[in-house]
Amino acid sequence: MTQTFAEKILAKKAGLSSTEAGQIVEITPDVALSHDNTAPIYGIFQRMGGERVYDPDMHAVILDHATPAPTTKHAENHRIIREFVHDQGIKNFFDVGRGICHQLLVEEGLALPGEVVLGSDSHTPHAGVMGAFGAGIGRTEMASIWAIGRIWLRVPASMKLIVNGQLPPGVTSKDLALRIIGDLKADGALYMSVEWHGEAIEALPLSQRATLTNLMAEMGAKNSYIPPDKKVFDYLDGRARRSYEPIYPDADAVYAQIVEYDAADIEPMVACPHTVDNVKPLAEVAGTRVDQAFLGACTNGRLDDLAAAAEVLKGRKISPRTRMIVIPASSEIYLEALKAGYLETFVKAGAVIESPGCGPCMGNHLGVPAIGEVTISTANRNFRGRMGTKDSEVYLASPIVVAASAVAGEIAHPTAFKR
Repeated sequence: MTQTFAEKILAKKAGLSSTEAGQIVEITPDVALSHDNTAPIYGIFQRMGGERVYDPDMHAVILDHATPAPTTKHAENHRIIREFVHDQGIKNFFDVGRGICHQLLVEEGLALPGEVVLGSDSHTPHAGVMGAFGAGIGRTEMASIWAIGRIWLRVPASMKLIVNGQLPPGVTSKDLALRIIGDLKADGALYMSVEWHGEAIEALPLSQRATLTNLMAEMGAKNSYIPPDKKVFDYLDGRARRSYEPIYPDADAVYAQIVEYDAADIEPMVACPHTVDNVKPLAEVAGTRVDQAFLGACTNGRLDDLAAAAEVLKGRKISPRTRMIVIPASSEIYLEALKAGYLETFVKAGAVIESPGCGPCMGNHLGVPAIGEVTISTANRNFRGRMGTKDSEVYLASPIVVAASAVAGEIAHPTAFKR
């Protein structure tokens, strides 16, 4: 019986020879991820009668959504979490400033090929960049995993995305992902396993591959997967916390949907207010006023992203009518960007550098827009109020488009600043 990636990995975890889409299986995940919502999950766990977590080594707890704490309520939340991980003996705990949870799972060698990562965060499909099955679950489900170490999952149907050829210069995986979401819409992969294939995907560095798996949450995907290759194995050399066994779909696996793209046809894209699938070519929205530019988030806060933006900003100044916020996705990336001189470039251009974390992406702090303001962002969501202000507008774009727009004071094509 030929199988897709999702069918194979869930069969393995359930101790079965095979599975099929729609089948219910019971599994124990390899990693259970939670972040600032660990405190409310702990409350649910206690109401269930839980006292000790099933396996402390299974857990990864990362403070990233409201860090440093912007209010007393957030600070109390963090205190509860620190006490919880200490009392439970959870070693994989990353405190304020270490970085965004999805980035850290990769950097710390916790998201591994052929493993299952379940997280109480909708962008957990990010882990698929390493060849893992990453899926978001609810807080009650996570509390249950804490208690008994198991969960029921429905095997998702699978979609195969094939991207042939090579992306043109100045076009990134963010543009590719936005184009696909615009075409297939926000529910285009609802509870599906999205697999990425083709030479264009193979050519991408891991940093840009991560943008693809992360953004599939915005198309409703249960998980997203890129077949692990030498780039993944080399990256994990010295990082992986344990041995792993990659899992690949069968060449003749049957998919619910197959969609093909020619990478050469992809151009810079922008997701317009107030839905991520309201996608237009950059040329159609160029000239739109920009009050704030945000470079960061789990979608595009990696070193390659900072480097690309710094190349645009070097020797230039941000528009006097625009402000720019830069947040590296982790402290590791922060230090690398510091050594490379990118942070100096940002500061000299007039940008503000903040500590690693989610920051304004979810509207907690570090860049909440004013009423009526327009933000262009490298993040993954732009619904009303996402950045903390209901009556504001958020456009989503690639790092180089965000940087070019910060300089121009309006949405601008990066070729206008080509050196």
